[in-house]
Amino acid sequence: MNPDPAPALPTVALKIDRRSSHPWVFQKMVEKPAARIPPGSVVDVVEKSGNWVGRAFYNGHSRIALRMLTADRDEAVDAAFFARKLTAAVAFRREVLQLDAVTDAYRLVHSEADGLSGLVVDRFADTLVVEFFAAGMFRARAAILDALRTFYPDARTYYFAEEHVGKQESFDCRPPEPPPPGVITEHGLKFRVAPGSKHKTGFFVDQRDNRRALATFCAGKRVLDLCCNTGGFGVYAKALGGAAEVVSLDLDEQALELAKGNAKLNGVQVRPVQADLFAWLRDVIPNGERFDVVVLDPAKLTRDREDVDQALRKYCDMNRLALQVVKPGGVFLTCSCTGLVGESDFLESVRRAAWQAGRTLQVFKVAGAAADHPFLLHVPEGRYLKAVFCRVG
Repeated sequence: MNPDPAPALPTVALKIDRRSSHPWVFQKMVEKPAARIPPGSVVDVVEKSGNWVGRAFYNGHSRIALRMLTADRDEAVDAAFFARKLTAAVAFRREVLQLDAVTDAYRLVHSEADGLSGLVVDRFADTLVVEFFAAGMFRARAAILDALRTFYPDARTYYFAEEHVGKQESFDCRPPEPPPPGVITEHGLKFRVAPGSKHKTGFFVDQRDNRRALATFCAGKRVLDLCCNTGGFGVYAKALGGAAEVVSLDLDEQALELAKGNAKLNGVQVRPVQADLFAWLRDVIPNGERFDVVVLDPAKLTRDREDVDQALRKYCDMNRLALQVVKPGGVFLTCSCTGLVGESDFLESVRRAAWQAGRTLQVFKVAGAAADHPFLLHVPEGRYLKAVFCRVG
């Protein structure tokens, strides 16, 4: 006797025929369903002509109304679906990238790039941190967590969503009790991470390769790490690169305490400075303070497309000041993790900053996030990190 067929899914229609493979379909392109569909429900999607085009999470409260999950009519979006996607994501990190030989901290799931729009999973040693960006992924959390446990049966799991995401996506994520801080290893260096703190998932694994690259320029040098957060670049510069001195600056007192602790974990010292970078740089520039290597890695400046021009002006201002404390011939690494700011626009803001500062920039490397943060060519939003290595004249 055949089992009962699965209940029919709600159907959502597009206002046009689908001409894109991008997994996001915005609200203005979607017909309003006749009956209410709860945020994060799995739906069948048909185009204007009536042709079936795929299955997706639907959210009538979100600017992204549909997050496409599959274009295979025979593929159900169920626990087995999430298990397959997570199996592929874990295999890519373990078998293709072979990250376990380098670190026990890396991104396991990078949203659209791993076919799971609205989901990010980071591994920090024996802790898995799951971040939800979509109501549908939050609703599927039990299946996601169960699948992750098959690969990391002894790991603690912690999940969360940022408050603005919950409001935009209309779901109420109440995280469990945060796990205790732990220690991860990366290229032989140790870092303490605190999932559940205000520092998002706990540590910025996306800069792993850029930290190592920067360390190669630091032997015997004086290094300034602006917006140091938990001290990754500074620790690499001192412990791996052999820097003579590292000054680590951040406005966040908690971040600086973690940075000092991370330096101590690796048997080195950094000089922490709690200050606003604009005020501090304006104070030290007239005093002739100069550094051989300067890193500028600020937090995301905007999530709103309407504020991109303002963010670019701020990037220009902070880069102009930072360039004035780089010695002639020194190395400058400037970064942007604002996904709405494209690489060409960021480079243009840095060019303007150099012109205003009277400096010449010889760019020798433009990098992005580490390989565990892949992106799809038809989803450029996944390529959010820009890291520009320059020699300053």
